[in-house]
Amino acid sequence: MNHKRDPFDQVHRFAATLFTIEGKGGWTFAPLPARLRPPVTGSWGMTPVIATVDGKTWETTIWRDTKRNRTLLPVPKKIRGSKGDGDKVAVELRLDRERICGPVHPLE
Repeated sequence: MNHKRDPFDQVHRFAATLFTIEGKGGWTFAPLPARLRPPVTGSWGMTPVIATVDGKTWETTIWRDTKRNRTLLPVPKKIRGSKGDGDKVAVELRLDRERICGPVHPLE
């Protein structure tokens, strides 16, 4: 019998170096290792996830950057605190089942 692991139960942990795209409304990102790129499940190359950076958890969406062949986790100021461009962070990610598949019935 072939038992496949449920991708929604998997937690991926890695270290990342933050980088910032400057300009009006600039963003700070943690790039995902290539081996952890999940499938795109939403429009514009986005995938809903539950992320934890340095112990702070929130619901967000990772972005596929097709121009540079990478996947990015946007990390807002309220999560990263004083950390910014060039700083290392500890990241945990898991796919957000409810935002990808919808709510699970309580009797399932």
